[in-house]
Amino acid sequence: MKMDAELLHSPVVGLSEEEEADMSDWNLPLAFMKKRHLEKIEGSKALAQSWRMKDRMKTVSVALVLCLNVGVDPPDVVKTSPCARLECWIDPLSMSPQKALETIGANLQKQYENWQPRARYKQSLDPTVDEVKKLCTSLRRNAKEERVLFHYNGHGVPRPTVNGEIWVFNKNYTQYIPLSIYDLQTWMGSPSIFVYDCSNAGIIVKSFKQFALQREQELEVAAINPNHPLAQMPLPPSMKNCIQLAACEANELLPMNPDLPADLFTSCLTTPIKIALRWFCMQKSAKLVPGVTLDLIEKIPGRLNDRRTPLGELNWIFTAITDTIAWNVLPRDLFQKLFRQDLLVASLFRNFLLAERIMRSYNCTPVSSPRLPPTYMHAMWQAWDLAVDICLSQLPTIIEEGTAFRHSPFFAEQLTAFQVWLTMGVENRNPPEQLPIVLQVLLSQVHRLRALDLLGCFLDLGPWAVSLALSVGIFPYVLKLLQSSARELRPLLVFIWAKILAVDSSCQADLVKDNGHKYFLSVLADPYMPELGNTWGLTSQKDHEWMCLLALQDNAEHRTMAVFILAVIVNSYNTGQEACLQGNLIAICLEQLSDPHPLLRQWVAICLGRIWQNFDSARWCGVRDSAHEKLYSLLSDPIPEVRCAAVFALGTFVGNSAERTDHSTTIDHNVAMMLAQLINDGSPVVRKELVVALSHLVVQYESNFCTVALQFMEEEKNYAAPSPANTTEPGNLTPVRESPAIPRLRSVNSYTNIRAATTARNLNKSLQNLNLNEEGGPVTFSPGNLSASSSASSTLGSPDNDEYILSFETIDKMRRVSSYSSLNSLIGVSFNSVYTQIWRVLLHLAADPFPEVSDLAMKVLNSIAYKATMNARPQKILDSGSLTQSAPASPTSKGTLIHQAGTSNGANRSLSRCSGSPPIPGVSSSSLTNEVPKPPTRDAPPTRPPYTPTLGTQGPPHSHQFQRTRKMFDKGPDQMTEDGEETPGHRNFISMALQTGLCDWSAKYFAQPVMKIPEEHDMESQVRKEREWRFLRNAGVRRQSQRIIQRGITRLDDQIFINRNPGVPSVVKFHPFNPCIAVADKDSICFWDWEKGERLDYFYNGNPRYTRITAMEYLNGHDCSLLLTATDDGALRIWKNFADQRNPEMVTAWQGLSDMLPSTRGMVVDWEQETGLLMTSGDVRVVRIWDTEREMKVQDIPTGADSCVTSLSCDPQRSLVVAGLGDGSVRVYDRRMGPNECRVMTYREHGAWVVKAHLQRETDGHIISVSVNGDVRFFDPRTPDSINILQTVKGLTALDIHPQANLFACGSMNQFIAVYNSNGDVISNIKYYDGFMGQRIGAISCLAFHPYWPHLAVGSNDYYMSIYSAEKRLR
Repeated sequence: MKMDAELLHSPVVGLSEEEEADMSDWNLPLAFMKKRHLEKIEGSKALAQSWRMKDRMKTVSVALVLCLNVGVDPPDVVKTSPCARLECWIDPLSMSPQKALETIGANLQKQYENWQPRARYKQSLDPTVDEVKKLCTSLRRNAKEERVLFHYNGHGVPRPTVNGEIWVFNKNYTQYIPLSIYDLQTWMGSPSIFVYDCSNAGIIVKSFKQFALQREQELEVAAINPNHPLAQMPLPPSMKNCIQLAACEANELLPMNPDLPADLFTSCLTTPIKIALRWFCMQKSAKLVPGVTLDLIEKIPGRLNDRRTPLGELNWIFTAITDTIAWNVLPRDLFQKLFRQDLLVASLFRNFLLAERIMRSYNCTPVSSPRLPPTYMHAMWQAWDLAVDICLSQLPTIIEEGTAFRHSPFFAEQLTAFQVWLTMGVENRNPPEQLPIVLQVLLSQVHRLRALDLLGCFLDLGPWAVSLALSVGIFPYVLKLLQSSARELRPLLVFIWAKILAVDSSCQADLVKDNGHKYFLSVLADPYMPELGNTWGLTSQKDHEWMCLLALQDNAEHRTMAVFILAVIVNSYNTGQEACLQGNLIAICLEQLSDPHPLLRQWVAICLGRIWQNFDSARWCGVRDSAHEKLYSLLSDPIPEVRCAAVFALGTFVGNSAERTDHSTTIDHNVAMMLAQLINDGSPVVRKELVVALSHLVVQYESNFCTVALQFMEEEKNYAAPSPANTTEPGNLTPVRESPAIPRLRSVNSYTNIRAATTARNLNKSLQNLNLNEEGGPVTFSPGNLSASSSASSTLGSPDNDEYILSFETIDKMRRVSSYSSLNSLIGVSFNSVYTQIWRVLLHLAADPFPEVSDLAMKVLNSIAYKATMNARPQKILDSGSLTQSAPASPTSKGTLIHQAGTSNGANRSLSRCSGSPPIPGVSSSSLTNEVPKPPTRDAPPTRPPYTPTLGTQGPPHSHQFQRTRKMFDKGPDQMTEDGEETPGHRNFISMALQTGLCDWSAKYFAQPVMKIPEEHDMESQVRKEREWRFLRNAGVRRQSQRIIQRGITRLDDQIFINRNPGVPSVVKFHPFNPCIAVADKDSICFWDWEKGERLDYFYNGNPRYTRITAMEYLNGHDCSLLLTATDDGALRIWKNFADQRNPEMVTAWQGLSDMLPSTRGMVVDWEQETGLLMTSGDVRVVRIWDTEREMKVQDIPTGADSCVTSLSCDPQRSLVVAGLGDGSVRVYDRRMGPNECRVMTYREHGAWVVKAHLQRETDGHIISVSVNGDVRFFDPRTPDSINILQTVKGLTALDIHPQANLFACGSMNQFIAVYNSNGDVISNIKYYDGFMGQRIGAISCLAFHPYWPHLAVGSNDYYMSIYSAEKRLR
């Protein structure tokens, strides 16, 4: 059938412009498409942060070794005439040789002191070998593990030798003496830096490496063989951390140009601005700057360290440019090592880049180790030349006429380049070259605001941008800026710090150390935050909107970021917690709890939860401020993430490990009971957080919970729960039970009688057992009460199920027992208390439809069950007839333990009591051991210790008899060590570290771009284009189907699809726009492509064995479709990624109706896409309305009837809900009214079970209802009686009404389908499947019309699924 094949694959459906513009789908909200539904709730993977230097160093000692021998040239160098003479800018021939030598030494020291004033300097002028040795060893001794610099000027001695020697003098200066680099390495040790200013200096670098390698080999030999002679000698230092800078390659001589200094390399390294300006003047291009001479350069005003002066500004620009070149060219780790680890090394390497540029112009190539890539041709040098040009061109007028200095436009231009990169660049590109310059600009007050704004925009690109900024060295700058009181910087600094901490939370310690937390406390407490204007002429409003932080001007946004920063500062960091507690963080946060901004409310709660996590002072501060009571209001917040954060905060509030007083225990109990109210919250993230919060309580009051656990396990073992699965075998699918073929009508009397009878029976049984025990008589245990582990437990998605003590079935049965049985009469008054209630809540959560919630709850329950059995076990297992007498286990700090000793018949018990408390009830431990689930054998029945009611809350009993038969747990007492400790192999299921990842997941918001246009709003994005295509397809389906229906449907029996379904179809649902149909059987869903006749998918819904799927709905059918399934235990599950070759995933699941008794009809639902409301009902006395946006129950409409709801239909325009009931009544509710007035009409014209009630979605649409007797009645909601009646076939099992074509299809027990038009005329009778043999249709189990096309899907008990349509000529 090719009805809409081209329609589905063509984005152009021939719509007119009016129709295209009027596509209603754009206005429909989407359900369950928030980040919490689409992403896994976990933090982002932490990027390995390499920016923080683990081994920051200082160069603390400097050896200046000058071998000049002024007036005597070395024999192996022939100098030109004239020749370069200046050493440290001094002409040695202008004074006596000795004085020249001393002056040059003093000058060199001054030049180095400009870069590192605090180092210890030692000069060694024309030294001997011994002097050099003495100098180096003493400097190394004083420097300890820090770095030492060795500067060697060899202009007055021969060139280095290929054997690895440099030259010094003998005492009388009559000979040149070689000094081995090997010896120099030994004296200098590591870490060191060597500077060689001599010809052929590259030879030294090569020799140095060879000697270093030789040392490494010696070290290895000594390590392997301790008897080797090398091992007996003192170990040579490793040379790995040594850095070398050499003036030229091994085969090069130093330049001798008389216009240059002789120590050109030293000049570049120590006086870079002076030599750079001189070199600039020597270039041909300098002629373009008139009036500038070498003499004039000497007169440049200002100081190097004053950035407001011409000289200081040039130095600042030079630093920025060399840093930028290095950052862009060097590998990141090498950049960190050379440019960020040590201030002096960083300066020398920046200046080394200049040396390379200048000396290469004289055919000299400076060498470094580690070797750097060539940088002399980098484009940033042109920016330097321009800056020098602009500065020098002003010199003549500044010096001669005293005009004011105009500052360089360099930094403003570089910021503009950075801004262009940010606005114009594509997604995947190289990092911006200007990043190190932005860092330098932060030092300038003039450009600081703009630089911070652009930096914020850059950091907003994602974690990679934050890592880059940190690696370039931004951290100390933005840390220092927190000391600024400038209010206009506040929003920018808060934004930048939020970005940094979202990526690297380890900065918390730095912030607290520098009192940075006080800055953010003041921001959080300040209701006023300055706005940023359009300060730097952005080109358009659009640029302004997305580029500036104007998008974040909202004061609440900034307070949210401030509280996020504080939440990181106090996260698992005690010093941070103390500092923020003193800064009044708790009071400031509590004031913001009711802020209208949801993200702020969320983070305020998380921040509170973190400050008192394992920090008792903060907890008591919270108690004094009634923090827990103020947090209660957030438990009903419309935003699930906020509810979640409130649960987290209350969970850590009760989860402190400090000793408990009566006052704090009372508070814990109150908090626990408030939390318990969230048991049926619609959002699984909230319920997961609830389990974790309650697990804190369980850990806190472990002994009390152990006692409750033992009692519950006893109950579960003694009483068979009224399982709904008992009526039939799991595999026996009969029409009676699995389809609404014969409705089982139940009045309210029978409903309550079942409950009453159950309770009474259990109560009698428990009293009987109690009496027997008090007389010391035996109790017999029924072997059938314990369900063996089955496939249902494997569906929980937990890897640990095979290790669980309590299986899923056991917990599920325990949950149902606890709600029917008289547990409260069995345990003392105090235990009908918080602990019992919380245990019930955990049992309920362990059967949660969302696997992650049930997994967590299973872990908590099993942990306590395990500990309870450990505490209740005797030390040795004797024969079944005898009891053991065990020593008391050591009491825990969390409760008092009762010491009990027993005799063989259990009648005479001596009870020794701790602190005068009444004893704990004895618990038979037959249910406490299990190896493999197997049918119990009848051994000698055990005796139970006498029962004494208790009022105290003591710890668990520890000394009871065990039955020989293993029943429930996976470790028996005989596997225990004698002192009762845990066996090493057993899992400890719960620990204090149980968590959901919610906080880390929430923090991802700050790490991701917040200024970027969301993809769905970007007109060119793929997401948007796909959506446009879908909406055009939808419009085409509506239009084409409308045309067919308008022509009139006279027959509906053309079979267009038939296939055998994997299970008996119980519910069918057409997708409104795709050629796809969902077919549910008892617990699985199959998807078919009805055009191609292919099966697309088949997956398990995850409902327990005794439940079945009774309703399905497509959510967001117009766009990204989700499938909702409802089961007769009241659970709702929502699936995505079905029918498209991907694995189906559960988006969410929750208990739509609690206390549902599985009935014939089960749960019924109706969905309003327009409002996002979901109506649910079934065998309960209410219609419950869920708001899927808030994921919470918004209304319970009392049905006012004693029977179950069998059909629901709603109309969003009129706010009406129509319910068909099992007693034959049809009831109309107006959901805008209160619970007592909302039922506006009741029709009682049907005499039997209503199969379908349908409310037409038009302004004056009628109600159409059909009962099991086949009478169709039309009602106008405004009138009390029906306006029309039609009679169809009797014995209906299924019925549907076409919403557009006013057709009825009735499925009967008698194996046929009748289709009627609105006048009651039969247009088709279908009894046989198409085909040669014409097989008879089975009993109809379900049927459904397509919402638009005239298609009818039919499922029958013979597993077949077929679709019928109108005649081919119409289609």
